[in-house]
Amino acid sequence: MLKILILLLLACSSFSPWVLAASNYTGKKVLHVASYHSSFEWVTGLNHSIETVFKDKGIDFQVFYMDTKNHPTEAWKQEIALKAKDFIETFKPNIVIASDDDAAKYLIVPYYKESNLPFIFCGINEDIKVYGFPTKNMTGMLEVDLADVVVAHLRKYAKGNRVAILTVDGMSERKLVQNYIDVLKLPISHAYFVKTFEEWKTAFLMTDADMLLLINYVGLEGWDTQTAIQFVEQNAHIPIGANFSWLKPFALLGITKLAEEQGTWSAQAALKIMDGVQPNDIPIAKNKDGRLFINLRIANKLGVVFNKALLQTAEIIN
Repeated sequence: MLKILILLLLACSSFSPWVLAASNYTGKKVLHVASYHSSFEWVTGLNHSIETVFKDKGIDFQVFYMDTKNHPTEAWKQEIALKAKDFIETFKPNIVIASDDDAAKYLIVPYYKESNLPFIFCGINEDIKVYGFPTKNMTGMLEVDLADVVVAHLRKYAKGNRVAILTVDGMSERKLVQNYIDVLKLPISHAYFVKTFEEWKTAFLMTDADMLLLINYVGLEGWDTQTAIQFVEQNAHIPIGANFSWLKPFALLGITKLAEEQGTWSAQAALKIMDGVQPNDIPIAKNKDGRLFINLRIANKLGVVFNKALLQTAEIIN
């Protein structure tokens, strides 16, 4: 009997750190306010990585989608931000993770910038000073673009240095392009901000630059991915680069930013705050990870031949 009791005590003691760790977070609530919609690949990557960090910790994790890519009007953004605020007041989270610029501008700035509720931002493009961040109740991870590195790769296969931009017309996209000009000093000859698939195709054909950077198509009226892939493969005439994984079918090459890096960092920061660390004691971070991809279908269309060493380091799209 004594031997059984000792074994039970040893078993309990061996699991006690796990029990203690779980109990630290059990019943805590974390809300992710996503600027975009649930099926957007960037958002699903954020959610999956956050859920992975929170797994088996007893945390009640929920997501509110602002859906601003599908509803880009000012009226919608203000209205949905109020609904997000109502959700916060009903759910009463211990911490809010807010992803991308619309959540920052329309939710945090007017309602929570100086509140006692801890906020963790992620996916904000380059500059947080425009929002007056950070304040005492927040920390976060910036989204640093790798466009200059992509352009450096594209130059090897281009006839000149002029860069054109093609993207959906959105707040984050305009902010990003301005950063390309002001900070990265990219030689941008033209930036096409379009609202429909037809405008996108027209801009794709009319550019006379030496390289083309694609930023985003999500939210374009009439967009059809398969039609777009066929269109690009038939009409590509200059090297094309991109920074997001959903653009792989349309670009010669790119270095993709990883939503998982942003989500994992944000979730780990949330755990630190639940452990008692003040949000403003967690330093603002920047993304560092990227993954090179090469699209051989576009390469064949352009007559580009990559060296074997580069191919061995890249994800190959056939």
